[in-house]
Amino acid sequence: MLKNGSRRLVLLTLFLGCVQFAAAQTADDIIEKDLAALGGRTALSNLRSRSMKGTITGSTLDLTGPIEILNEVPNKSRTFVQLDLSGLGLGKFVQDQRFDGTSGYVIDTMQGNRDITGEQLDAMKNAQFPSPLLNYKGMVTTVELAGKEKVGDRDAYVLIAKPKAGPVIRYYIDAETYLPIRSVMKIMDPQLGTEVEQTTETSDFREVDSVKVPFRIKTTSSLRTVLVTITQVEQNKQIDQSLFSKPDANTGK
Repeated sequence: MLKNGSRRLVLLTLFLGCVQFAAAQTADDIIEKDLAALGGRTALSNLRSRSMKGTITGSTLDLTGPIEILNEVPNKSRTFVQLDLSGLGLGKFVQDQRFDGTSGYVIDTMQGNRDITGEQLDAMKNAQFPSPLLNYKGMVTTVELAGKEKVGDRDAYVLIAKPKAGPVIRYYIDAETYLPIRSVMKIMDPQLGTEVEQTTETSDFREVDSVKVPFRIKTTSSLRTVLVTITQVEQNKQIDQSLFSKPDANTGK
Protein backbone atom coordinates (compact mmCIF):
# COMPACT_ATOMS: atom_id res chain seq x y z
CA MET A 1 0.00 0.00 0.00
CA LEU A 2 2.81 2.37 0.85
CA LYS A 3 4.59 1.64 -2.42
CA ASN A 4 1.39 2.25 -4.39
CA GLY A 5 0.77 5.45 -2.50
CA SER A 6 4.31 6.65 -3.14
CA ARG A 7 4.04 5.85 -6.85
CA ARG A 8 0.79 7.79 -7.11
CA LEU A 9 2.38 10.72 -5.33
CA VAL A 10 5.29 10.72 -7.77
CA LEU A 11 2.92 10.57 -10.77
CA LEU A 12 0.82 13.38 -9.32
CA THR A 13 3.94 15.50 -8.79
CA LEU A 14 5.08 14.91 -12.37
CA PHE A 15 1.63 15.76 -13.66
CA LEU A 16 1.44 18.98 -11.70
CA GLY A 17 4.95 19.85 -12.86
CA CYS A 18 3.86 19.48 -16.50
CA VAL A 19 0.79 21.62 -15.87
CA GLN A 20 2.91 24.34 -14.26
CA PHE A 21 5.40 24.18 -17.15
CA ALA A 22 2.62 24.58 -19.70
CA ALA A 23 1.02 27.39 -17.73
CA ALA A 24 4.38 29.17 -17.53
CA GLN A 25 4.47 29.72 -21.29
CA THR A 26 4.10 33.35 -22.28
CA ALA A 27 2.97 35.17 -25.40
CA ASP A 28 6.61 35.82 -26.26
CA ASP A 29 7.39 32.09 -25.98
CA ILE A 30 4.69 31.30 -28.54
CA ILE A 31 5.76 34.17 -30.79
CA GLU A 32 9.39 33.01 -30.85
CA LYS A 33 8.32 29.45 -31.71
CA ASP A 34 6.06 30.83 -34.44
CA LEU A 35 8.88 32.91 -35.94
CA ALA A 36 11.22 29.89 -35.75
CA ALA A 37 8.65 27.74 -37.56
CA LEU A 38 8.42 30.35 -40.32
CA GLY A 39 12.19 30.25 -40.82
CA GLY A 40 13.68 32.16 -37.91
CA ARG A 41 14.26 35.80 -37.10
CA THR A 42 17.37 36.12 -39.26
CA ALA A 43 15.76 34.72 -42.42
CA LEU A 44 12.61 36.76 -41.88
CA SER A 45 14.59 39.95 -41.23
CA ASN A 46 16.49 39.40 -44.49
CA LEU A 47 13.25 39.59 -46.47
CA ARG A 48 12.72 42.97 -48.08
CA SER A 49 9.88 42.19 -50.48
CA ARG A 50 7.58 39.45 -51.77
CA SER A 51 5.64 39.03 -54.99
CA MET A 52 2.91 36.38 -55.16
CA LYS A 53 0.73 35.39 -58.11
CA GLY A 54 -2.16 32.99 -58.20
CA THR A 55 -5.89 32.67 -58.61
CA ILE A 56 -8.77 34.04 -56.56
CA THR A 57 -12.16 32.37 -56.31
CA GLY A 58 -15.28 33.93 -54.80
CA SER A 59 -17.89 31.57 -53.42
CA THR A 60 -20.86 33.88 -54.01
CA LEU A 61 -20.85 33.73 -57.81
CA ASP A 62 -18.20 31.01 -58.21
CA LEU A 63 -15.94 33.33 -60.19
CA THR A 64 -12.20 32.80 -60.68
CA GLY A 65 -9.52 35.17 -61.90
CA PRO A 66 -5.85 36.12 -61.49
CA ILE A 67 -4.49 37.86 -58.41
CA GLU A 68 -1.14 39.48 -57.69
CA ILE A 69 -0.03 40.41 -54.17
CA LEU A 70 3.00 42.62 -53.50
CA ASN A 71 4.57 43.33 -50.11
CA GLU A 72 7.59 45.35 -49.10
CA VAL A 73 9.03 46.26 -45.70
CA PRO A 74 7.89 47.66 -43.45
CA ASN A 75 4.21 47.50 -44.46
CA LYS A 76 3.76 48.49 -48.10
CA SER A 77 1.25 46.37 -50.01
CA ARG A 78 -0.65 46.03 -53.25
CA THR A 79 -3.38 43.53 -54.18
CA PHE A 80 -4.45 43.46 -57.82
CA VAL A 81 -7.48 41.36 -58.84
CA GLN A 82 -9.17 40.84 -62.20
CA LEU A 83 -12.45 38.98 -62.79
CA ASP A 84 -14.35 38.43 -66.02
CA LEU A 85 -17.98 39.34 -65.31
CA SER A 86 -19.09 39.41 -68.93
CA GLY A 87 -21.31 36.40 -68.27
CA LEU A 88 -23.24 38.64 -65.87
CA GLY A 89 -23.31 41.51 -68.33
CA LEU A 90 -20.82 43.52 -66.27
CA GLY A 91 -17.65 43.21 -68.35
CA LYS A 92 -14.23 43.00 -66.68
CA PHE A 93 -13.93 43.79 -62.97
CA VAL A 94 -10.66 45.20 -61.64
CA GLN A 95 -9.80 45.98 -58.02
CA ASP A 96 -6.38 47.43 -57.26
CA GLN A 97 -5.77 48.08 -53.56
CA ARG A 98 -2.61 50.00 -52.70
CA PHE A 99 -0.83 51.14 -49.53
CA ASP A 100 2.44 53.06 -49.55
CA GLY A 101 3.10 52.91 -45.82
CA THR A 102 1.13 56.08 -45.07
CA SER A 103 -1.95 56.31 -47.27
CA GLY A 104 -4.14 53.77 -49.03
CA TYR A 105 -6.17 53.87 -52.22
CA VAL A 106 -8.48 51.51 -54.11
CA ILE A 107 -9.10 51.45 -57.85
CA ASP A 108 -12.45 49.67 -58.18
CA THR A 109 -14.32 49.43 -61.48
CA MET A 110 -17.51 48.31 -59.74
CA GLN A 111 -17.84 50.43 -56.58
CA GLY A 112 -15.69 53.38 -57.61
CA ASN A 113 -12.20 54.57 -56.77
CA ARG A 114 -11.67 55.77 -53.21
CA ASP A 115 -9.20 56.57 -50.45
CA ILE A 116 -8.80 54.02 -47.66
CA THR A 117 -9.59 55.58 -44.30
CA GLY A 118 -10.46 54.76 -40.69
CA GLU A 119 -9.87 51.31 -39.24
CA GLN A 120 -9.10 49.85 -42.66
CA LEU A 121 -6.18 52.26 -42.99
CA ASP A 122 -5.03 51.52 -39.42
CA ALA A 123 -5.13 47.77 -40.14
CA MET A 124 -2.92 48.25 -43.20
CA LYS A 125 -0.42 50.26 -41.17
CA ASN A 126 -0.29 47.48 -38.58
CA ALA A 127 0.16 44.70 -41.17
CA GLN A 128 3.94 44.53 -40.92
CA PHE A 129 5.81 42.44 -43.50
CA PRO A 130 6.88 39.65 -43.34
CA SER A 131 5.16 39.01 -40.00
CA PRO A 132 3.20 41.38 -37.74
CA LEU A 133 4.74 39.58 -34.75
CA LEU A 134 8.37 40.04 -35.81
CA ASN A 135 8.68 43.52 -34.29
CA TYR A 136 5.36 44.03 -32.54
CA LYS A 137 6.91 45.82 -29.56
CA GLY A 138 8.42 48.42 -31.87
CA MET A 139 4.90 49.03 -33.15
CA VAL A 140 3.71 49.75 -29.59
CA THR A 141 1.42 46.73 -29.78
CA THR A 142 0.68 44.53 -26.78
CA VAL A 143 0.18 40.79 -27.24
CA GLU A 144 -1.49 38.52 -24.69
CA LEU A 145 -1.68 34.73 -24.60
CA ALA A 146 -5.34 33.72 -24.20
CA GLY A 147 -4.99 29.94 -23.86
CA LYS A 148 -5.89 27.37 -26.49
CA GLU A 149 -8.81 26.86 -28.85
CA LYS A 150 -9.71 24.41 -31.58
CA VAL A 151 -9.26 25.42 -35.22
CA GLY A 152 -10.95 22.59 -37.04
CA ASP A 153 -9.32 19.50 -35.58
CA ARG A 154 -6.14 21.35 -34.56
CA ASP A 155 -5.25 22.78 -31.17
CA ALA A 156 -4.06 26.36 -31.44
CA TYR A 157 -2.64 28.95 -29.09
CA VAL A 158 -4.57 32.21 -29.18
CA LEU A 159 -2.64 35.48 -29.17
CA ILE A 160 -4.57 38.72 -28.78
CA ALA A 161 -2.75 41.67 -30.34
CA LYS A 162 -3.85 45.15 -29.28
CA PRO A 163 -2.22 47.85 -31.43
CA LYS A 164 -1.89 51.49 -30.44
CA ALA A 165 -4.53 52.29 -33.09
CA GLY A 166 -6.76 50.08 -35.18
CA PRO A 167 -8.64 46.81 -34.66
CA VAL A 168 -7.64 44.11 -32.19
CA ILE A 169 -6.46 40.91 -33.90
CA ARG A 170 -6.68 37.33 -32.63
CA TYR A 171 -3.86 35.16 -33.99
CA TYR A 172 -4.18 31.38 -33.86
CA ILE A 173 -0.84 29.52 -33.77
CA ASP A 174 -0.89 25.75 -34.37
CA ALA A 175 0.10 24.09 -31.08
CA GLU A 176 2.10 21.39 -32.89
CA THR A 177 3.73 23.12 -35.86
CA TYR A 178 3.65 26.68 -34.43
CA LEU A 179 2.67 27.99 -37.86
CA PRO A 180 0.01 30.75 -38.04
CA ILE A 181 -3.22 29.13 -39.20
CA ARG A 182 -5.89 31.76 -38.53
CA SER A 183 -6.38 35.44 -37.71
CA VAL A 184 -9.62 37.18 -36.80
CA MET A 185 -10.45 40.86 -36.54
CA LYS A 186 -13.55 43.04 -36.45
CA ILE A 187 -13.29 46.09 -38.64
CA MET A 188 -15.62 48.94 -39.49
CA ASP A 189 -16.64 48.88 -43.16
CA PRO A 190 -17.26 52.53 -44.14
CA GLN A 191 -19.28 51.57 -47.21
CA LEU A 192 -21.67 49.44 -45.16
CA GLY A 193 -21.54 51.61 -42.06
CA THR A 194 -21.23 48.55 -39.85
CA GLU A 195 -18.58 46.42 -38.18
CA VAL A 196 -17.63 43.22 -40.03
CA GLU A 197 -15.73 40.27 -38.59
CA GLN A 198 -13.13 38.93 -40.98
CA THR A 199 -11.40 35.56 -40.60
CA THR A 200 -8.28 34.67 -42.58
CA GLU A 201 -7.00 31.10 -42.65
CA THR A 202 -3.54 30.20 -43.99
CA SER A 203 -2.40 26.71 -44.98
CA ASP A 204 -0.30 24.71 -47.45
CA PHE A 205 2.93 26.27 -46.17
CA ARG A 206 5.93 25.74 -48.47
CA GLU A 207 9.55 26.76 -48.05
CA VAL A 208 10.72 29.54 -50.35
CA ASP A 209 14.21 30.99 -49.81
CA SER A 210 14.43 29.45 -46.32
CA VAL A 211 11.09 30.82 -45.07
CA LYS A 212 7.63 29.25 -44.96
CA VAL A 213 4.99 30.87 -47.16
CA PRO A 214 1.25 29.96 -47.21
CA PHE A 215 0.10 28.93 -50.67
CA ARG A 216 -3.57 28.82 -49.65
CA ILE A 217 -5.30 31.84 -48.08
CA LYS A 218 -9.01 31.77 -47.28
CA THR A 219 -10.82 34.90 -46.11
CA THR A 220 -14.34 34.67 -44.71
CA SER A 221 -16.83 37.26 -43.49
CA SER A 222 -20.59 37.64 -43.31
CA LEU A 223 -20.38 39.26 -46.77
CA ARG A 224 -18.29 36.77 -48.72
CA THR A 225 -15.78 33.92 -48.77
CA VAL A 226 -12.71 34.27 -50.95
CA LEU A 227 -10.03 31.65 -51.61
CA VAL A 228 -6.59 32.59 -52.93
CA THR A 229 -4.40 29.81 -54.30
CA ILE A 230 -0.79 30.88 -54.85
CA THR A 231 1.13 29.49 -57.82
CA GLN A 232 4.27 31.64 -57.83
CA VAL A 233 6.35 33.37 -55.16
CA GLU A 234 9.37 35.63 -55.69
CA GLN A 235 11.20 37.30 -52.81
CA ASN A 236 13.58 40.23 -52.52
CA LYS A 237 12.85 41.35 -56.08
CA GLN A 238 12.85 45.07 -56.84
CA ILE A 239 9.32 46.48 -56.97
CA ASP A 240 8.26 49.62 -58.78
CA GLN A 241 7.34 51.97 -55.90
CA SER A 242 4.56 53.60 -57.92
CA LEU A 243 2.58 50.36 -57.61
CA PHE A 244 2.05 51.06 -53.90
CA SER A 245 0.86 54.63 -54.38
CA LYS A 246 -2.26 56.38 -55.57
CA PRO A 247 -2.01 56.75 -59.36
CA ASP A 248 -0.92 60.13 -60.67
CA ALA A 249 -3.91 61.95 -62.12
CA ASN A 250 -1.89 62.95 -65.17
CA THR A 251 -0.19 59.66 -66.04
CA GLY A 252 -2.71 57.19 -64.57
CA LYS A 253 0.18 55.25 -62.95
